[in-house]
Amino acid sequence: MGKQEDFVLRALEERDVRFVRLWFTDVLGFLKSVAVAPAELEQAFSEGIGFDGSSIEGFARVYESDMLAKPDPSTFQILPWRSGDGPSTARMFCDISMPDGSPSYADPRYVLKRTLSTAADKGFTFYTHPEIEFYLFKDVPASGAEPIPVDRSGYFDHTAQSRGADFRREAITMLEAMGISVEFSHHEGGPGQQEIDLRYADALTTADNIMTFRTVVREVALTQGIWASFMPKPFTDQPGSGMHTHVSLFEGDNNAFFEAGAEYQLSKTGRGFIAGILKHASEISCVTNQWVNSYKRMLWGAEAPSYVCWGHNNRSAMIRVPMYKPLKGQSTRVELRTLDAACNPYLAYAVVLAAGMKGIEEGYELPREAEDDVWSLSERERKSLGIDPLPKSLHDAIEIAEDSELLAETLGEHVFDFFLRNKRAEWDDYRGQVSAYERDRMLPVI
Repeated sequence: MGKQEDFVLRALEERDVRFVRLWFTDVLGFLKSVAVAPAELEQAFSEGIGFDGSSIEGFARVYESDMLAKPDPSTFQILPWRSGDGPSTARMFCDISMPDGSPSYADPRYVLKRTLSTAADKGFTFYTHPEIEFYLFKDVPASGAEPIPVDRSGYFDHTAQSRGADFRREAITMLEAMGISVEFSHHEGGPGQQEIDLRYADALTTADNIMTFRTVVREVALTQGIWASFMPKPFTDQPGSGMHTHVSLFEGDNNAFFEAGAEYQLSKTGRGFIAGILKHASEISCVTNQWVNSYKRMLWGAEAPSYVCWGHNNRSAMIRVPMYKPLKGQSTRVELRTLDAACNPYLAYAVVLAAGMKGIEEGYELPREAEDDVWSLSERERKSLGIDPLPKSLHDAIEIAEDSELLAETLGEHVFDFFLRNKRAEWDDYRGQVSAYERDRMLPVI
């Protein structure tokens, strides 16, 4: 048994931990959990905890259902909302394996680890920094009713006795108690909308942190008698919730995106990475924006991109290259603005990295940058500049994804097949629903 496992076993006694929750995600990105007693943990480290994989979305067929959840001791943390005066509860993320010990082809965490390993073989480490947006509502809305936000504040507003400010303070305190560093937080543009930005970390740590973040946000909201939602577009006439993510590649301690004296101080590697994401943007859209509702966020522009383009400090572009700060080459990065807060972060970061690496390896040429507000251009002007639209619906994204070799290779055959089948079923279910819009418009006149 290694040092990390020994540390965890000692911590169980020192912190009076009575329950250990083992976390993992299904293919769609929903968190799963099984609680084990501390006495069972040593065996869990060596052998794993068996479970029925056929009962988890996308994991296995009935005749190959036996799977093992093996806790990753490096992710051990005490759950602060479960730690009062009584015994403590801890959590660890798990890697999923088959009975013979081989990694499960259906584990999203393994999909990302496999993609990171491929990049590491070429000397790169992938870092990510997400800006996570979400809404706070007064309660869970009744079926068909519009939710009521906790406030009517706007972007960066400082409001006395603000529910949002109190919420952010408590959520950040819990996140930092779990070792998750927060860089910024503020009220976003929509009523009740918040943003909390996590500090840079390697992509696997960030994906684990995002899953923890969602849980912490929901737990804190419930303790305050309110409801938190990461739905990409809860209101027709208010901003959607995105997860703009700043990304960079490092070679050892050196930022591979930085080149002194180059345009925007952006290296050939950085330019190839952007070109790769742009070329494969539509193919990976059904993973970075995986829900029917995701495409309503990207429909009307503003902070959500609808077109495949990049720009220097251009917030209307899909990819933004932030302004270079003198003597801060290590901070050179690119900001991907398509991702929303409801994606499976393991799969989303895997496909983004795979697309960017493809651009580097194949020597893709970076197209001309978008210098103007893309939304102010006419369709004809966008075509003349070679700016193509992103998929306008989940249906469009699925059709493009079905023919994507990059997506199939990155996700693996099993995840690729299940994910697309699930998305087709979601689209079929959605398009058969009669909406309030149709009733309001048609019943009075037809």
